[in-house]
Amino acid sequence: MSVPVLTIDGPSGAGKGTVSRLIAKKLGWNYLDSGSIYRSLAIALLENNTDASDVDEILNIARIMELSFECNDELSVKLNGVDITSKLGMESTGNVASIIAAIPEVRQILFQKQKDFKNPPGLVADGRDMGTVVFPEAEIKVFLTASAAERASRRYKQLMEKGIDVNIQQITREIEERDCRDKARKTAPLAQADDAVFIDSSSMTIENVIDQVLSLVPQQYRAI
Repeated sequence: MSVPVLTIDGPSGAGKGTVSRLIAKKLGWNYLDSGSIYRSLAIALLENNTDASDVDEILNIARIMELSFECNDELSVKLNGVDITSKLGMESTGNVASIIAAIPEVRQILFQKQKDFKNPPGLVADGRDMGTVVFPEAEIKVFLTASAAERASRRYKQLMEKGIDVNIQQITREIEERDCRDKARKTAPLAQADDAVFIDSSSMTIENVIDQVLSLVPQQYRAI
């Protein structure tokens, strides 16, 4: 029996993570946050003071790093046994992750780690190339986005709630720069799969988005 896969791709801050986790929980499916894999590697590089241009060292660290994911109400990620969840959302982490994600050799090492999440009864995978590169065979595909201003506002509120003092203009600029870099990269650029459903969440609540995505899941998979 084939394992159903739901991919949710889109730019940073569009709500992919929250929507994907809640849907995976409702369906009772496995969950893959591909961005956390790259962000975890970015944290490992930052803690090791590895330059983002030192490809050989980046590949060495990628090969030996051990990750574990726990998806309850919130995503918990451990890198080599140490909880790094609080560092995943930092802008410095995201910027490094975006840079190393453009390195073909890094993507090759992490590619199989992502494929291994496809297990019964199903998988919800969120990222930037889940439906186009990692799981092109996915039965259900969504491209979730929002305006840069709205995404910056959401990230600003998240960081302020965590006591992190940030500048919204800087966040907006970094999001726009990251969008351009992700769309322009030669390896697995951010793009909507031809068979993906487009959803703009700028003026939608999380509940509205979840309902719309769940409506795309065939009834036989929705034992909710």
